[in-house]
Amino acid sequence: MKDYFVYILKCADGSYYTGVTSILEQRINQHNSGLIKGYTSFRLPVRLVYSNRFTNTTDAITAEKQIKGWSRAKKQALINGDFDKLVQLAKSKN
Repeated sequence: MKDYFVYILKCADGSYYTGVTSILEQRINQHNSGLIKGYTSFRLPVRLVYSNRFTNTTDAITAEKQIKGWSRAKKQALINGDFDKLVQLAKSKN
């Protein structure tokens, strides 16, 4: 069974980038070497601040899309493992 990872990178400018891959360490190296063109290539270096493993590609892609739509505060709560704050932030939006 193949693993898939949703990951959040912190860019040199302090912004966050969320992605999904099946090869986490290699993908981070690709981002830092500039092989991944786009958002992160202009904000190097990047560092991994969060990852979560999935065994189903559909679940990983769904989680990635969900996190990409989150506010910076919600992403920071996830990165910090502050699930109470994450729930609070989710409720405050409704």
